[in-house]
Amino acid sequence: MPKAAIVVHSRYYRMSALVYYGFRMTSDDVMYDCLPLYHSAGNIVGVGQCLIHGMTVVIRKKFSASRFWDDCVKYNCTIVQYIGEICRYLLNQPVRDTERQHRVRMALGNGLRQSIWEEFMKRFNIPQIAEFYGATECNCSLGNFGNKVGACGFNSQILPFIYPIRLVRVDEETMELIRGPDGVCIPCKPGEPGQLVGKIIQNDPLRRFDGYVNQTATNKKIADSVFKKGDSAYLSGDVLIMDKYGHMYFKDRTGDTFRWKGENVSTTEVEGTLSRLLDMKDVVVYGVEIPGAEGKAGMAAIADPSQSTDLETFFKDMEKVLPPYARPVFLRFLPEVSKTGTFKFQKTELRRDGFNPTAVSDRLFFLDSSRGHYVQLDEQLYRSIVSGKHKL
Repeated sequence: MPKAAIVVHSRYYRMSALVYYGFRMTSDDVMYDCLPLYHSAGNIVGVGQCLIHGMTVVIRKKFSASRFWDDCVKYNCTIVQYIGEICRYLLNQPVRDTERQHRVRMALGNGLRQSIWEEFMKRFNIPQIAEFYGATECNCSLGNFGNKVGACGFNSQILPFIYPIRLVRVDEETMELIRGPDGVCIPCKPGEPGQLVGKIIQNDPLRRFDGYVNQTATNKKIADSVFKKGDSAYLSGDVLIMDKYGHMYFKDRTGDTFRWKGENVSTTEVEGTLSRLLDMKDVVVYGVEIPGAEGKAGMAAIADPSQSTDLETFFKDMEKVLPPYARPVFLRFLPEVSKTGTFKFQKTELRRDGFNPTAVSDRLFFLDSSRGHYVQLDEQLYRSIVSGKHKL
């Protein structure tokens, strides 16, 4: 459930100003905001540009994939906002003239998958993707100010102390912080995934952490002795990777990455790949436990109301782009997948349902490695899998 975050005036200003100055917006820009106004992206990053910087903001009551570009043309928008899966829904729309007749120079938001990044820019003729990373309560926001494909932000490798954030090592199974002999968290090397943390300095408006109304929830997001002995830092709960230049790339929420066959599987990456293979269908990937098996097996819930997926073609295409450990062992086809009001997938119930055909009414399939294709998962096969008789 969402938590009530405390937003002081300096936090509101910082969130709005970060994107305004970082992405070189002007008061002459016209922003298209079709995001929920109970969410900080729509309310602060969006409407905040009007309240603080005098920019014109066009507010649409609800996102419409079919009317998106028509609105941009009608209101002469130069900046559009996105979040979650909005960009994929736009790519899934039939081609129309207005999608290239607009004046939009920048798409601003977070959650654009790297697998569709360049396709989105090319099809809709968007010169700049202003991807940023942040949360309402966090003190470690990032911005991709250099239009680097796939990146959600940047932090200097030469002068890292200027902006005291860091990626620190976590246990890949439990996602707990890994500490050195001195009790301090171990920083990640370039290319090594880690949790993003931000040093807390309460008397600094940029570094403070005000937390939530619920003090228990606030305490869970703070860790001690992270940068050095005795300090405190905000835990983002997200796993990122940094390249040797300092560009940051979102990998997964902590708890979403799982291990299978001794390898780490990023649900975000697999979801993006499978969605492309399935003509931009909604795909949710998560790990499920199998008795006696090490790690978690991958499972994909696919929205397929018309039941049109050709499993043979799907498997052949998947073989070309995903290594064996990342291919979903189980598939679940359902009419639609549950999403939040900010276009993020809800996985909790799907994980809880698992792959038991007696508990799940949707169509289930199992990747039979000996046959090299997906087969229908019935009760007999299910019992064989959980008893360890069937090879995985």
